[in-house]
Amino acid sequence: MKKTSQPDKPAPQFIGLTFWYQLVVFLFLSVASLVFASSVLVPLSFAALLFVLLTATSDRISRLKLMGRNIPKWLAHFSALSVVVIGLLIVVSILSSQAGEVSEAFPRYEERLSSILAQVVSIVGQDNYAAAMKAFKQINLAGFASGVIGSAGAFLSAFFLVLLYVPFMLAERVQMQAKVKLAIPDAETADKVRQVLKSTSDSIQRYVGIKTLVSAITGLGSYAVMASVGLDFSETWAVLAFLLNFIPTVGSVIGVALPSVVALVQFEETVPFLIVLIGCGAVQFSVGNILEPMLLGKSLNLSPFMVILALTFWTAVWGIAGALMSVPITVCIMIVLSNIPPTQPIAILMSGDGKIGNVKEANS
Repeated sequence: MKKTSQPDKPAPQFIGLTFWYQLVVFLFLSVASLVFASSVLVPLSFAALLFVLLTATSDRISRLKLMGRNIPKWLAHFSALSVVVIGLLIVVSILSSQAGEVSEAFPRYEERLSSILAQVVSIVGQDNYAAAMKAFKQINLAGFASGVIGSAGAFLSAFFLVLLYVPFMLAERVQMQAKVKLAIPDAETADKVRQVLKSTSDSIQRYVGIKTLVSAITGLGSYAVMASVGLDFSETWAVLAFLLNFIPTVGSVIGVALPSVVALVQFEETVPFLIVLIGCGAVQFSVGNILEPMLLGKSLNLSPFMVILALTFWTAVWGIAGALMSVPITVCIMIVLSNIPPTQPIAILMSGDGKIGNVKEANS
């Protein structure tokens, strides 16, 4: 009787190569999709973070007592939506009203900065001074300002798309538990999935809510310092300090350096410059190293390497918007992974101290 030939099985080493080949292709396609679909994914990601902030604010308001009773859910949702929308409108109005004035002031600042550099660099000799001035003239500060303002304009245009996404996300939240029950017939499995979703949602809400709160405190504190010396466009620099606080390390440095340079070129004296430099630096240090760790705890901190890696990756993929959302997105990913048992080792490697179990305890 004739035996049927069996297909040859691939060697184990070829199986391994196939896996890595598929992994590289998958990663390449994922990154390419993030880049090419950025016009859709950036507003969607910002809307998701805004949705988390809204739900966190709503849940906080609903726990308050009004005449001995809890505030109704509809009133809590309306109050949270009003607070967040008013805050966003303030940010948008400040950026849109002062963007043109800041751009027009840059040539004046550039001329003043040139004279300051002339006084400083001339100390080291005429040849070095001439070389430094030649290099300085090649720096197009006005063009840089126009690029930043253009990015802000693109963000403002996407703002309306974000407002379109958020209401549908809020409506979807009510139906999600019913969908999970219908999608997973087994009651025990469905209950576990609901627990994971609730724990993940609570952790993300806590992080985004506290991060937004401390960023607002940073912006208000910086504005108080800058307004005390009469700094030009103090509102714009305060809004940038609020936004830059979402960028780790680098954002705090820029949030202090930018208004300090403006104070240096605006005033003839050095006292306002020192006040802005020391005052804004003290605000950033106090909030970033005392208040924020006290509220968030170490359990939600990313490792320093993961922070830099996330900042580099998301900035390369989505530009300034990616830099602003790099840490919130990465922390949200870590929280999701920490609540799924098979992926907890990855979350431990991403965390700063490896104690991801404290995330759940912090929410209880």
